[in-house]
Amino acid sequence: MLAVILHNTQIIEITLKYKLTGKNKIEGLLDIFISHNENENDGEIVKWDEVLIHGNPEGLKSLAKLLIEIAELNQEKVDDKFLPIGAREHYHLRPGIELSKSSTEVIVGRLDAKGTGCFFERYIPKDKN
Repeated sequence: MLAVILHNTQIIEITLKYKLTGKNKIEGLLDIFISHNENENDGEIVKWDEVLIHGNPEGLKSLAKLLIEIAELNQEKVDDKFLPIGAREHYHLRPGIELSKSSTEVIVGRLDAKGTGCFFERYIPKDKN
């Protein structure tokens, strides 16, 4: 299922028949969560978050295959009724289904939008160094 969020916040769910993977996209064991960290440095509290991805070999390879599938998909060739112009290919990985019950829900997907190539407005590229 793909939830396409339109500009007016209307959500349309579309069954994506062009996708290669089955309903349970992740095989093996995979745990993904956010670690909220805090440390004191010269009397100043420093806080940061980290995303931790752990799995057994089968789970990590399955995630890698999913990422490659997303990366290699030619979004322009997907029928607009399945992936409209301006949408981005993505998958939801849900606790207790694709991920461990201790995981946080994760969405993995393309940065570039079909038809426009536009990135999300919040995207800030990394430094070139």
